Amino acid sequence: MNDWHARLTGQCIAHARTVLLVGLALCCLSVWYTIERFAINTDTARLISPNTPWRQMEIAFDKAFPSRTDLIVTVLDAPTPEQADAAADALTADLAATGRFRSVRRPDGGAFFDRYGFLLQDEKDFNATMADLTRQQPFLAIMAADPGLGGLLEAVRLGFRGATLGEAKLADLRRPLSAISGVIEAGTTSARFDPLSWRLLLADGPPARSDLRRLILIQPYLDFSALQPGAAAIELIRSRAQALGLGAERPVTLRLTGPVPLADEEFSTVAEGAVVNTVGTIAVVLALLFAALRSWRIVVAVFTTLMAGLVITAALGLLLIGEYNLISVAFAVLFVGLGVDFSIQLAVSYREVRVREAKLAEAIRIATIGIRRPLLLAAVSTAIGFLAFLPTSFKGVSELGLIAGFGMLIALLASLLLLPALLAVLAPPPEREPVGYAGLARADRFIERHRRAILVGAGALFLAGLPLLFNLRFDSNPMNLRDQRVESVATFLDLNRDAETSPMTLDVVAPSLAAARALAERLAALPEVSRVVSFATFVPEGQEQRLQAMMDAAFLLDTVLDPVERKAPRPRAAMLQEIRQTRTALTGLDRGLVARSGMEADLARFDQALAALVASDEARFARIETALTSGLQPLLQRLRTAFDAAPLTEADVPAEIRNDWIAADGRARIEVIPKGDGNDPDVMRRFVDAVRGVAPATTGAPVTIIESGRTVVASFITAGLLALAMITVLLFVVLRRWQDVVVTLVPLVVAVLMALQAGVLLGIPLNFANIIALPLMCGVSVAFHIYFVLAWRAGVAEVLASSLTRAILFSALTTATAFGSLWLSSHPGTASMGKLLTISLFFTLLAAFVFVPAFLGPPENHEEQKSA
Repeated sequence: MNDWHARLTGQCIAHARTVLLVGLALCCLSVWYTIERFAINTDTARLISPNTPWRQMEIAFDKAFPSRTDLIVTVLDAPTPEQADAAADALTADLAATGRFRSVRRPDGGAFFDRYGFLLQDEKDFNATMADLTRQQPFLAIMAADPGLGGLLEAVRLGFRGATLGEAKLADLRRPLSAISGVIEAGTTSARFDPLSWRLLLADGPPARSDLRRLILIQPYLDFSALQPGAAAIELIRSRAQALGLGAERPVTLRLTGPVPLADEEFSTVAEGAVVNTVGTIAVVLALLFAALRSWRIVVAVFTTLMAGLVITAALGLLLIGEYNLISVAFAVLFVGLGVDFSIQLAVSYREVRVREAKLAEAIRIATIGIRRPLLLAAVSTAIGFLAFLPTSFKGVSELGLIAGFGMLIALLASLLLLPALLAVLAPPPEREPVGYAGLARADRFIERHRRAILVGAGALFLAGLPLLFNLRFDSNPMNLRDQRVESVATFLDLNRDAETSPMTLDVVAPSLAAARALAERLAALPEVSRVVSFATFVPEGQEQRLQAMMDAAFLLDTVLDPVERKAPRPRAAMLQEIRQTRTALTGLDRGLVARSGMEADLARFDQALAALVASDEARFARIETALTSGLQPLLQRLRTAFDAAPLTEADVPAEIRNDWIAADGRARIEVIPKGDGNDPDVMRRFVDAVRGVAPATTGAPVTIIESGRTVVASFITAGLLALAMITVLLFVVLRRWQDVVVTLVPLVVAVLMALQAGVLLGIPLNFANIIALPLMCGVSVAFHIYFVLAWRAGVAEVLASSLTRAILFSALTTATAFGSLWLSSHPGTASMGKLLTISLFFTLLAAFVFVPAFLGPPENHEEQKSA
């Protein structure tokens, strides 16, 4: 092999320009292929193999309930329930009319909920609603008969009389008076103000978040040929919302979240600042290369070799897999970190030979032949480390391993074939002095004299840190890898804080509706479960009793639902008279009664608001009157519709709701909502375990998060053991002595574990992004240790003072630059990757420059060399 490779090296040098033309053609082809076929899948769910049992259940669920996939969740928040409903209805109708979405639906509103809302309430809410309406009958009756400002003020005066007679509490008027005062104050000082919410006015207590929020579920047509498949759909939603006056500002805010916006914004966040970071990184890398090689011609040769290998590897990755994922796209970082090492090793070796060899071609040939064995062993060992992930279920790193594994071989070939040709063409000038660090000879001698103490100290430090590994955790929640300032992520987390809208729910599929009903009862009884929703929720039991209660309430509310007489609108003069009567009634309230109720400030504010209303001009007066009363008739109509409900049957449930809960084959879905913060790891684990104890075939986001973490950990254990075994065999075959194999591998294991210990101390958990630091660190460590071991076997006594240290040091600094740029990323996942990679590199260098020399000691022929 030595002869043919020597001849091939000679041919590459002799026909350097031809080699460069072939390399240029291959690079151009690779660039074209990469541009034409570039694709990245940002779906974190696909980072795991579909062959794992829990992923198969997940995929089967998506097929059974396709309306639950690829969603854009539109979140509308408004100051009042009326505004929220109006905005949701308008946007839903507008988007559906475009015909550019697979489906547009409201899961929390529409004609079905308007009619059967009372029947769909839980027992507690239903009883409270009936009691509230009955209690407010006198007030509503006045308003139904006189639905203008006069009726509103008459109802207020009725409240004053009731408090005076002891039939009601004056404090009960605090919220209504505050709401009315607020509208009048805003109307007399601002051109734009919110109308009075009659639903909130009649509510018993402050509004819940769900009262002011509406959701729209949208299934878009996705363009998978684009880097952001949902971009066109998202842009259309925002433009239509803007046309309707909805957006990021009051009165109604619009935010988008769900799988599609999360994936699209994830890509844009990763790409944010990427160009600036890349340019800065390249500039620093070039500066480091110049510091290592001291010749711009050699720097150009090394950098060109690196870029050529990178573009070829990029094209090969797309050819082998078809698309990148959020982890495999990091192959570029791995390639730069490891590929540049091979080129630097050869270039520094060339500089060392060039000191004593005047002929350029001969110096290149000697350096290439001399370095090929360490490079080959390092490249193959590193490739094995990456390829060991192929049989694992962690598809994200499995694909990364395939690309990076072949990338190491490409980097090796580029360093041994293309780099010599580039050096021959660029013809760097001869070297004038040795390229090693003579000053480090004292460090070599220090390590040699104190090697036992160094090894004992390192071992003690390592053993002392072992307990830290029990606190090592894997954060499998993908939301923790995203920028929480991004709208889709912030909105997702906001929804998660409310049990009514939390995405952290579980789905259970029962074979039939009857089975689903029985299973739902068992699940609802679990202490970890807040509530359970199924198709039976939309066809509740006990309707006869509720309908009777509704009939009783409707009888009491007869004058509200069907007033005998309705007054016509009255002129402003009549309203001014109503205001005067109301202010007179207010001032006539017993002072002791007012003091006991604590209503002094509220009544004073109300009186001032009425005075301001009297002083306003006619146009402003009319706008305020409309704002105070316009919500009444819609409320009364909603009540009429709701009280007109008949018994609810399965046939009454709309198809869009039915399809969410019943599959085409009759299977029924059950949604289980957790009790507590579903995003909390401990709550999530207990929740999943409890539900699985009743229904093992459970899917949903919490299952995905927990199982993906287990899959990743198992994959790394499997790949780590496999890689260690294969690299050990390779080293035994090549080095042929178990002592040398141990010296190569033991510092590697120590460096890896010490880096993990440091991660625990610094509060850096492993996650989907930064876990690639482990195979990269193993690859770098193996390469560095192999270089030292082979140099030691060749008789190099002072390895730190040799040119090898220069090559390793600047290779590490170059890699650290790439990692440091990741640390500065605004994307939390990418930044965590940079942090752990940088920490890992520190311990890798510590092992290479201290542990390995201490393990090795003086070479076997060291005494012979000294005596000679």
